[in-house]
Amino acid sequence: MKKFTKLGAVSALSLIIGASTAFAENIKIAFIDPLSGPFASTGTNGLHQFEFAADYMINDKGGVLGGTNFEIVAFDNKISPKESLIQLQVAIDQGIRYIAQGNSSGVANALTEAIKKHNKRNPDDRVLFLNYAAVDPALTNDKCNFWHFRFDANADIKMDALTDVIAADEGIKKVYVIGQDYSFGKAVSAAANKFLGEKRADIEIVGDELHPIGKVKDFTPYARKIVASGADAVVTGNWGADMLGLGKSVIENGFEGPIYTYYAAGSGITGAFGASGKDRIRLISQGDVNPINSDEARATYDAFRAKYPEGNIDQSRIFNVIGMLGEAITAAGTADDVIPVAKALEGMKYQSIWGGEVFMRPQDHQLIQDMHVGVHTDENIDFDYDNSGYGVYTESTVKMASMDSATTCKMKRP
Repeated sequence: MKKFTKLGAVSALSLIIGASTAFAENIKIAFIDPLSGPFASTGTNGLHQFEFAADYMINDKGGVLGGTNFEIVAFDNKISPKESLIQLQVAIDQGIRYIAQGNSSGVANALTEAIKKHNKRNPDDRVLFLNYAAVDPALTNDKCNFWHFRFDANADIKMDALTDVIAADEGIKKVYVIGQDYSFGKAVSAAANKFLGEKRADIEIVGDELHPIGKVKDFTPYARKIVASGADAVVTGNWGADMLGLGKSVIENGFEGPIYTYYAAGSGITGAFGASGKDRIRLISQGDVNPINSDEARATYDAFRAKYPEGNIDQSRIFNVIGMLGEAITAAGTADDVIPVAKALEGMKYQSIWGGEVFMRPQDHQLIQDMHVGVHTDENIDFDYDNSGYGVYTESTVKMASMDSATTCKMKRP
């Protein structure tokens, strides 16, 4: 038997330290979103998509910068702006340079201001904000800043595409607008009124109201008002439990028209609607899921479903976040200094695995991409949501939506 010499002990210790150092050098991305409470399913499924995308697109292909992996670190913000700021500081204290968040524009507004202030005060410890789903237009307009990048289309871009479809339906004469009472819900309402007024002045807005976010247990009073209004269509930006609660109540109370939505798919929502939502629920999105458009997209869906049998790729933009960040870090040659990474992201053209090229507009850090309007159905579905047999089938597409749209952003660069 060989003796365990001091040299052997030193070698073993060196291997342990080396392994620990390699782990510590992972490029960490803080995921700050709800992992408990009424929106936990939305946050948890988003986390799984980030974790999968990091492995599938980066780590399993050798990492970046000669073999460095991405690591997703989860922080539960309980959908609270105050809690989000606490978790942001915890992430920064852990040396994390990249912050990902998407659920709630109220949270995003708090984070972008805090990150802007932090970076000004701590030039050697700067971070980037990767906004994957918070779509208040102000974030890339008056509140824009160099450290914030939005990978989802903003509420105005989405409503512009959605109202094209509504305006083309001559049977729609009356529309009821309803949403959550915070910055995003207000932005959706303003955009709906603006674009419908421009495209179909004959359409009457017969209802326009906001309800408390995440607090309504029974949407029956709202549903009854919608039915009583005589509306031909409903427009809502609701998401998570609020989307499910509103949609089911509207249908159960006898509304028979289409319901035009931003976030009525996945995270249990599609399965819960099932047959009741067929040909009724319409969704604006940036992911052209059905029909599937490429072998690469099909392979990605298959691999995700194999790892998360109960999960959904219902936020395909997350894969653009990971892919574009990987390319930006490679171009910058560093992950520690976020300024060259941000400059690499500005103006980046990126071929999405879901089809089509996306473009990070440099003047406001708003991603420009194709927008698709689809219908909830069980026909011609390559990939369903919630293992329900139902999914979203694309009916129309707007190429590079709002590429030339105006912005009030006056960005100051370091």
